[in-house]
Amino acid sequence: DNVDTDVIIPARYLNTANHKELASHCMGDIDKEFVKKVNDGDIMVGGANFGCGSSREHAPIAIKKSGISCVIASTFARIFYRNAINIGLAILECPAAVDRIEAGHELEADMDAGVILDKTTGEQFKTAPFPPFIQKMIENGGLMESIKKGEWIDLRSAVTCQLISPFANTLNSKRDKRNVEFDDYKIPLGIGMQLPKGFEAWIEPRSGTFNN
Repeated sequence: DNVDTDVIIPARYLNTANHKELASHCMGDIDKEFVKKVNDGDIMVGGANFGCGSSREHAPIAIKKSGISCVIASTFARIFYRNAINIGLAILECPAAVDRIEAGHELEADMDAGVILDKTTGEQFKTAPFPPFIQKMIENGGLMESIKKGEWIDLRSAVTCQLISPFANTLNSKRDKRNVEFDDYKIPLGIGMQLPKGFEAWIEPRSGTFNN
């Protein structure tokens, strides 16, 4: 549990923007042979609060570029969760799978159905899949690649969207969330909506909070 971003990619290696260089140091402080052991398409399994610590996006980048195709964990730290989606790293939360899977097991993950198959034991584990627009973002290689391709979010089915009053965000005061219903309204993926002055829009998929 609590594998933090300093473990995933130590801070002393953050002075490079080269993704392959970052990948070469992935998990190096706990297993110097980690990168050599990874085959393209391998699945990583972690415990609770995976990716906690500092908010560096270098962590999911290092994992992805090392050859890992998907990370399964009991839970993910909130910022790592968002960063993974933004850079196109597939992730799944499934405590039952984590409890049963052992090192060396052959795994298969169906992102559309939210099904994890342990091919070594034959066990299947079910988890909630991402909404289609998040799955599409991951398939495209992340947020920026999706924007370049002109992908759109259909707000009617993809998300819950709320307006948050700035005046309610004061000490000992709860934010005033007002649900907004959309008819036939789409926005470009990653592009902000037009809102009343001073208001924020929060997009909330299955879990976590996505600030838009």
